[in-house]
Amino acid sequence: MKGARNLNMTQGNPSRLLLGFAIPMLIGNLFQQVYSLTDSVIVGQFLGSDALAAVGSTGSVTFLFFSICNGIGSGAGIVTAQYFGAGLFDRTKRAIANAAYIMLVASVVMGVAAFFAAPLLLGVMGVPEKLMPDATTYMRMSCIGVPLVAVYNYSSSMLRSLGDSRSPLYFLIFSCFLNIVLDLLFVYVLHMGVFGAALATIIAQMISGVGCLLYALKHNPYFHLTREDLRPDGGIIRQAVRLGLPMALQWSLISVSSTALQTYVNSFGPEAMAAFTATNRIEQLIHMPYGSISAALATYSGQNFGAHDMKRVKEGLRHGMLISAVFTVLMMVMYQLLNEPIMRLFVKEEPVILIGAEALKLTSWFYIFLAVIYMSRGVLNGVGDAMFALINGVVEVICRIAIPIALVAMIPGLDRMGIWWTTVITWIISAGFCMLRYVAWRKKADFSKSVV
Repeated sequence: MKGARNLNMTQGNPSRLLLGFAIPMLIGNLFQQVYSLTDSVIVGQFLGSDALAAVGSTGSVTFLFFSICNGIGSGAGIVTAQYFGAGLFDRTKRAIANAAYIMLVASVVMGVAAFFAAPLLLGVMGVPEKLMPDATTYMRMSCIGVPLVAVYNYSSSMLRSLGDSRSPLYFLIFSCFLNIVLDLLFVYVLHMGVFGAALATIIAQMISGVGCLLYALKHNPYFHLTREDLRPDGGIIRQAVRLGLPMALQWSLISVSSTALQTYVNSFGPEAMAAFTATNRIEQLIHMPYGSISAALATYSGQNFGAHDMKRVKEGLRHGMLISAVFTVLMMVMYQLLNEPIMRLFVKEEPVILIGAEALKLTSWFYIFLAVIYMSRGVLNGVGDAMFALINGVVEVICRIAIPIALVAMIPGLDRMGIWWTTVITWIISAGFCMLRYVAWRKKADFSKSVV
């Protein structure tokens, strides 16, 4: 069975396949970041640094609920990619159908839970009292959008499992431009505050999700599902949950670690909070090329593992590291030279700009460790190494909780720069664990653990 844009990654040059898959994803990720960047720029410029700090304080805890349902959905993506790589097309269609059930249940449960837990969680994080109204409003609006975001994440992840990374891009680009227009309308023209910024993002994400799903249903033959395909399949659901639950736990633990770090950030007051929010948004740009190549590696590895071709799995990691090295150099140079002008896009307050510029100079020297994390993660997730995801999450939690305590104890004068040193040291330690896990997995790789 052939679809117009489905790509079999079990044949052909690995670099060409990875770049062909990753570049549309990178473009899509760039536009996807427009959601958060637009919110941050418009909120920071028109509502001030306090509003920006309030919005930023919700990021890590909101990510916790998004990551749980997305991690479980990612397990379904691995199952789909392995069936597709093995040429089991009927099972591929059934996996696509059952992934929808998993994502629907997970997103609704997480969205409802997060909405009601918002005030309690923000209070535990130590969000300053004057920021609580805006922070609670923004977080609750984001939680309402969890099922809407899940529609896009489901349809795009299924298409990518089939090797199609281009189709989701077009809907994402349109919705990003819509998000900018709605942000300006709701925040600048209608003066709806952070509520308007969140509402603009929800509407834009809903349109991208519905559009992508309708396209897949109409144009991709694997989404032309029969009544038999739509029947719940306990075996596929168990496989998806077995692979996805550790990934959900991984991202949840990473979110918990980020929440712990955000609590540490909050102790330095609104200026540090605003600077941390801005640098986080900015550094998402460096995560994007790595994340795109990592996603390409996950699909590539999943298809080739399903086809029982270990040689190509290993080649994928080597080619992925070479490609990511180029991005590392480019992004490091950009942030070293343009850190202060970039910070000025987000805020007007000079103290916040100076804090953020210094932080970007520091972290940009260590981006190579991010490359190692993302490349090994892509391969190990693609082959279904569920234990890796859990180990990676535990390492990040330990680092983001323990490192600030250690830095305060050992270097009392480090002050707020300890926030960004925590991030850097976490990258280094996580990269070491990721490579150790990959080497251990490679020595005892077992095709019997494939879903095929």
